Amino acid sequence: MHPAVTLLLLALAAGSLVFTLLSIEAARRYLAVRPPPPRETPPISILKPLAGIDEGLEENLRSFFEQDYPQFEILMAVSTPDDPALPVARRLQQAYPRIPSQILITGDPPYPNRKVRSVHEMTLAAQHPLLVMSDSDIRVSPDMLRVLAAEFQDPHLALTTCPYRAVPGNSPWSRLEAVMMNTEFLAGILTARMLEGMRFAVGPTIACRKQAVEAIGGFESLKHFLAEDFVFGRRAAALHLGVGLSAYVVEHRIGAAGFAQNCEHRLRWVRGTRRSRPAGYLGQLFTYPLPLAIILAAAAPAWWPLLVLALFLRGISAWQTAALILRDPLTTSRPWLVPLQDLLSFLFYLAGFFGNTIAWRGGKFRLHPDGTFTRIR
Repeated sequence: MHPAVTLLLLALAAGSLVFTLLSIEAARRYLAVRPPPPRETPPISILKPLAGIDEGLEENLRSFFEQDYPQFEILMAVSTPDDPALPVARRLQQAYPRIPSQILITGDPPYPNRKVRSVHEMTLAAQHPLLVMSDSDIRVSPDMLRVLAAEFQDPHLALTTCPYRAVPGNSPWSRLEAVMMNTEFLAGILTARMLEGMRFAVGPTIACRKQAVEAIGGFESLKHFLAEDFVFGRRAAALHLGVGLSAYVVEHRIGAAGFAQNCEHRLRWVRGTRRSRPAGYLGQLFTYPLPLAIILAAAAPAWWPLLVLALFLRGISAWQTAALILRDPLTTSRPWLVPLQDLLSFLFYLAGFFGNTIAWRGGKFRLHPDGTFTRIR
């Protein structure tokens, strides 16, 4: 192996170890901050965009109807009256007559992001100034609104993202994806938060003030973006509105995706990320300590101790996010999935540099360099 190549690999591996150390410190700082007890319980509007039947949809929606909170409403939206989620929404509306709720049929939007159309229409219909936008595959405990209300006692907070614990279905590919979300993905968010503050938001659950939506130009200003949540947070941060990371962890029920569906999802994720933040995507290379250490050890076996160190530090980082923050039983009971997932994730990271099309909810779309997308078919 040429010495220059070895030196490059060594620099990349060392940089990834530095990142892992930063992620460990970032997780420690996140764990040290807890929300104060709620002094006020302002009324809240919950917005639920629906599209089709997710695994466990009724139970997911039911968990929002059963919030232990004095005043809240639930708005649910579908695009068409034949959407199979509509009967589920109506059944829950009848089961909880004391909870104010509405069902909106928004129609097919003239732009590719249907979720933006649903959230836009529900925001217009919402009665309360504090909004909680949550995807249909999210499940929560009865204290969620109380935790969020406590955090919004800070008058400077305009928008916050809820971390999520991915709960897989009975599929090895969904288990690996859950491990990725519960370790690698969260570690990146926490590190970015520590180094530069929250300058973005990530779904699938965001709470915000209505004023923040108005300040960024309304949800319809995000209609051409694939990662509308990320752009929402970025615009809010650019306006010097307070953007935070909540202490409340939601459950993200990702279902039992097979290999092909999982590949589609991961490719959509990496290709969308590369166009939402191209410089950050390049830097994401340093979030893969194990693959980089393996490549270095294969090219220059004398550096094998670095692989051992990478495995040790990655294990600590994964344990912090999965066990201490997310309370994830999957990762803690099957820690050997972490290195397998890291290798798989690294391959998809490389694949993200190629191609500009994605598959999403039965359609095919083309991604553009500015993060927008258009439907192909």
